[in-house]
Amino acid sequence: MHYFSRLENTIKSNWDGIALANFRGESFTYGDLAKQIARFHVFFETVGLKKGDKVALCAKNSARWGITFFAANTYEAVLVPILADFHPESVNMLVDHSESKVLLTDTDIWAKLDITKMPHIQAVFSSSDFSLLYAADENIQKACDGLDALFEAKYADGFTAQHVSYPTANDKELAIINYTSGTTSAPKGVMLRYECISENVSFGQKRLPTGPGDTLVSMLPMAHMYGMMFELIYPVCNGAAVYYLGKTPTPALLLGAMKEIKPYLVITVPLVMEKIFKSKVAPVVNKPVMKVVCAIPGLNQIIFKKIRNTLLNAFGGRIREIVMGGAALNPDVEKWFRKFKLPFTVGYGMTEAAPLLAYEDWWEFASKSCGKAVDSVEVRIDSEDPYNKVGEIQAKGISLMSGYYKNEEATKAAFTEDGWMRTGDLGLLDKKGNIYIKGRSKNMILSANGQNIYPEEIEAVLNNQPYVIESVVVDRGAKLVALIYMDADAAKTAEVDLELYKVELMAEVNKSMPAYSKIGLVEIMAEPFEKTPKMSIKRFMYK
Repeated sequence: MHYFSRLENTIKSNWDGIALANFRGESFTYGDLAKQIARFHVFFETVGLKKGDKVALCAKNSARWGITFFAANTYEAVLVPILADFHPESVNMLVDHSESKVLLTDTDIWAKLDITKMPHIQAVFSSSDFSLLYAADENIQKACDGLDALFEAKYADGFTAQHVSYPTANDKELAIINYTSGTTSAPKGVMLRYECISENVSFGQKRLPTGPGDTLVSMLPMAHMYGMMFELIYPVCNGAAVYYLGKTPTPALLLGAMKEIKPYLVITVPLVMEKIFKSKVAPVVNKPVMKVVCAIPGLNQIIFKKIRNTLLNAFGGRIREIVMGGAALNPDVEKWFRKFKLPFTVGYGMTEAAPLLAYEDWWEFASKSCGKAVDSVEVRIDSEDPYNKVGEIQAKGISLMSGYYKNEEATKAAFTEDGWMRTGDLGLLDKKGNIYIKGRSKNMILSANGQNIYPEEIEAVLNNQPYVIESVVVDRGAKLVALIYMDADAAKTAEVDLELYKVELMAEVNKSMPAYSKIGLVEIMAEPFEKTPKMSIKRFMYK
């Protein structure tokens, strides 16, 4: 089913229900959403915006971000989401590269942009109230000033649910250009069709149904495909209410919002859940008396159930599933989560797949995997023995991108000669179709004797050691070096001798490593590792 059909039906049947809201701020019902979409359509028509023209969104998460997305996309304009954290020069470049004609942005971001470097832009709107920040000519200013009169003239008897009608004969047409980076001279703008979006929405509703009465807290960046799809498009198309926290929230604000909103679903990255485990759960289960209790059958189940309920209540108490993506979950943390019977799963995706490639329901989820290929995608391992010999994960299907916008070289490199998309990830399959990611092909280290070393596997062991918050393993002069960022306060309180700690840490980690994967040096980092918006470490900075 086309996602516009779902949106149209939901708006008509849930007119007075909350659709989009800013936490403790303004909110919009589905009827409000429809009216705002219609107002934008009137403005677009008046200023001559055409089907296929580009509309850029560069602002922090908010209800109005979501409104603008649906307004432009239902008008059949192409959406260009740009991360608000990108450097202003990168934003200028991407708006220009995409040839965007309309821009929604925050006033503080707008103050740093250079309109002369965005020559296609005709109008710029504020994300806080839709006020006009820039107009290329008087006609655009007049259209904005007279929008109320224009809207009332078109809907003289009032705007109602009967006026809601969105086009659906556009499955193969371009809907979104999502840039994966803002820092290169040849930007990679992922081109996604309407059918890419529709397939992800349909799969989400099939496997994790939602509807009126369900609520969701959005904390992922909307300009990233993971957040855009599963914290905006999928829930709104099916009647849920989405609440935005704005900028990256503090843990206290996030948990406070969860308790108040009581979401049915938590979508996050493994790092967040690992931090919760280390700070809230590990200190409890690692106490000597608890280690004894946790080993006693029957009694341990009572303890595990209590921990499970405590964790779920921290998220509001109505959670049906916790979905993690963007990276692998630490195996030791996963083992504990399974003991607690926490309803979690780890999926696999990328912008080029809009974003889902693999998923499995939490009760079927295979340990250390990232699920099975979703309905709209086939997955293969480029290996002579995909069950035992690691190879690149490759995919093809309806929900995969058409290529990179105005970048034929990158598009050609992204696909094999027989039409499969190269993910750049390395992995294995099992006989049931579960996918096991071993690492990124660009991160793989080739040892002197020809062995493939996957740094992510060593980092998983490092991250489970006392005081280690996160780590990166790099190859320096044929020696594996572990860069670690520690909980300095905890180490200081425990009066840890850091030099002795590094020696003991290396010995402990190397006990579980094959000879070719043993680390030869440990370095302590003074600051956390630089991250991407989806909380992946920027490895290239630490080579």
